[in-house]
Amino acid sequence: MKTRPVFIAGSARTPFVKSLTSYAEITTQDLMTAALQALVTQLHLDGKILGDVGLGAVINSSLNWNLARESVLGTTLDPHTPAYTLQRACGTSLETTLQIALKIANYQMENGIAGGVDSNSDMPIMIQKSLAQKLLALKNAASFSDKMKALAALRPADLKPIYPAVVEPRTGLSMGEHCEKMVKEWKISRAEQDELALLSHQNGVKAYEEGFYDGLVFEFMGLKRDGLLRTDTSLEKLASLKTVFDTTEAGTLTAGNSSPLTDGAAAVFLASEESAKAWNLDLLARFVDAQVAAVDFVHGEGLLMAPTIAVSELLKRNQLTLQDFDYYEIHEAFAGQVLCTLKAWESADYCKRILNRDNPLGAIDRNRMNIKGGSVALGHPFAATGARIVGSLAKMLRQKGSGKGLISICTAGGMGVAAILEAV
Repeated sequence: MKTRPVFIAGSARTPFVKSLTSYAEITTQDLMTAALQALVTQLHLDGKILGDVGLGAVINSSLNWNLARESVLGTTLDPHTPAYTLQRACGTSLETTLQIALKIANYQMENGIAGGVDSNSDMPIMIQKSLAQKLLALKNAASFSDKMKALAALRPADLKPIYPAVVEPRTGLSMGEHCEKMVKEWKISRAEQDELALLSHQNGVKAYEEGFYDGLVFEFMGLKRDGLLRTDTSLEKLASLKTVFDTTEAGTLTAGNSSPLTDGAAAVFLASEESAKAWNLDLLARFVDAQVAAVDFVHGEGLLMAPTIAVSELLKRNQLTLQDFDYYEIHEAFAGQVLCTLKAWESADYCKRILNRDNPLGAIDRNRMNIKGGSVALGHPFAATGARIVGSLAKMLRQKGSGKGLISICTAGGMGVAAILEAV
C-alpha cells in the first residue's frame, strides 16, 4: 500500500492524582471525556468529524463496554466521528497511537485521536459467580415458594465481593513481586532504585516550574498539576520507607520507587500533513515507527523485560543504534524495571541470547532519560501513560527543533511496546 508520514499535532491530559483522592467521585468515562474535550477545545476541533478515535482502559467496568464511542459523544466533536475501545495493559494508549497512525499512513483517513484512561477510584467490584447464579434463580422463580427457596440458598460466602487486582493469572504474582525477582536476577540495589526515583521527582518538579507542562496538562477539578509530585523528598526519606512486595531483608521495592495507583486520562491528536495544514495545526513531531513484543514470563523470563526486545527489533528495522536518540522516555512502572532494562541492553550475554545480536546495544546517556519526570513521580494511570509520553516527547522534540526520541513501555502479561518519534 502507498504510505505517507504521520504527525503528532497536539495532546492534552488531566492532572494525574493518587487513586481514591481528588477524582474519587469521577467516573472513568468522565475522565476520558474531559481529556478528549480539552484536546478538542485546544485544537478548535468543535463540530469536526475525525477519521477515528482509539481509546482504552485497563480497569474497566462492563458498563463501559463502549467507552471510546460514549466518550466521543460526550464531547463537542461531530457525533459522526467513530471510535473504538482497546486494551493492551499499560501499553494501551501507545498501541492506539500506533493504530491511528497506521490508518493515516495508509490513506484510510486524514486524522484521529488516540488515548487512554484509568481510574482505580471507579473500581468495578464484581460479585461471586455463585451469587450471580442464585440471583438469576431468584429472578426466574415463578412462585412465592420458589422465590423463598432461592433466597434460602444464599450463603455468606456468596456475598463476598471480588475486587480487581493487578495480578498475573498464570503466576498469581503481582507486577511488583515479579519485579522483585527481576532486580534480584540483575543485582539492582535499593539505593540505585531510590536514586532514579528521586531524579524522577526532581525532573518533574523542574519541568512544571519551567512551564513545560503548560498546554499539556489542563486544569481539571481545580487541579493544575499532578498530585503525586514530591518537592520535599530526598534519598534519606526514600531509604526510610518499608518494602512492600518482599518484606524480608532481601526486598528493595517500596512505595517510593514504584509508580503509584493513579487516576487520569490522556489523548493525542494525529494527522497527515495535508490535514494539519488544512486545519491550521502545528506539526509537533513525526510518529516514525513502533514495535510490540512479549516474553515467556511463566517459564522464568522477566515479566517486564519485553521492551528490551521491542526496542531491539525497532532499531534493526530502522537501522539505528540505541545511542542515536536525543531523548529516552522509559516508562517507570518501577525504578527497578528501568534499571533492569538498561543493564540488559549493556549485557553481551543477554543481547546474544535473547536479542539475537552479536554485540550489546550498549549504554544510553542517562541525562537524556525521562528529563521531564517519569511515571514514578508523575503517576501511572495504566492506559493513559502511553499518550502522556507521546504528548510530552512530541513537545520536547518541537522545542529542540531536531533529533529523535525513543519510547519504551512495559506491560502486564509480559509484553512491551516501543516507538520512535522525530522532530519536524
